[in-house]
This record gives sequence, C-alpha cells and structure tokens, in this order.
Amino acid sequence: MNDLTQPAAPLPELCERDRPRLAPPSRPEPPAVDEAQAVRALAALAQPLRLRVFRALVGAGPAGLTPGVLAVTLGLPPSSLSFHLKELHHAGLITSARAGRHIVYRPQIEAMNALLGYLTEHCCQGQPCGLLAPAGAAAFPSCTTC
Repeated sequence: MNDLTQPAAPLPELCERDRPRLAPPSRPEPPAVDEAQAVRALAALAQPLRLRVFRALVGAGPAGLTPGVLAVTLGLPPSSLSFHLKELHHAGLITSARAGRHIVYRPQIEAMNALLGYLTEHCCQGQPCGLLAPAGAAAFPSCTTC
C-alpha cells in the first residue's frame, strides 16, 4: 500500500487558545450625507403619497413589499405608484430587487438614519447633548437637553 491509501491520522484536538478567532462582523458605516443628498431625500419625502409609500416600506422592514401589495395597501393606482417608487429610488431612500417574477422594494434604513444624523448633526450648537432614542423607536433621536 502507498501513503495515499493509508487512513489519515486523527488531528489533535486544539485547545481554546489555538483556535482561530474570527473577528465579529463589522457594520458598514452609514453613508455620508451632503446638502444636495439631503435636499433630494427631503424633496422626495415632501409629497404625501411618497411619504406614505416610504412609511409602508419602513414598516415592512428588510422583507420589503411588492408594488402589487403596496398598491392594494395604500389604495394607489399602479401607474401612480410606479412614479412614486422611481422618485424614492432616485433619492436613495429605497432599493429594488427582482425576486422571481416580482420586484421587491425595500427601505434603505442606513440612508434614512444618515439623513436623520445629518439633520441633527449640529443639535445644541454642536455640543454633546445626549441624543437618545425614545422608548419604542430604535432610530429616531431626540435631544435630552433642549
């Protein structure tokens, strides 16, 4: 018999200090928002139907919603909904992905949080003010000093 047909010797058990340590997954930095991006996002949300669409998508979370579900839920005609989805997409507030025969729209939570961060960046004249999320709202900051 040659060496290739011999069974391999069992590997020695590694002690805890010898095991490779995996770094915890890093969270991507939220995208930086400049004035032009903030204006584009706020302009997209300044229309009542688009705001309703965006809020419905945020409510659905990462699972997202299809245009058909959005149209029925919000009582919007598909042609109108398509226009509003396009505007939110161009503003960077939502993404779309094909899932079989359907397109699923999802909120860009990171972009929304970056916009909120941009808007509250100079709260209390730039002094640390302890922005805290109110009970029940994970990402909406409120100032504790003003």
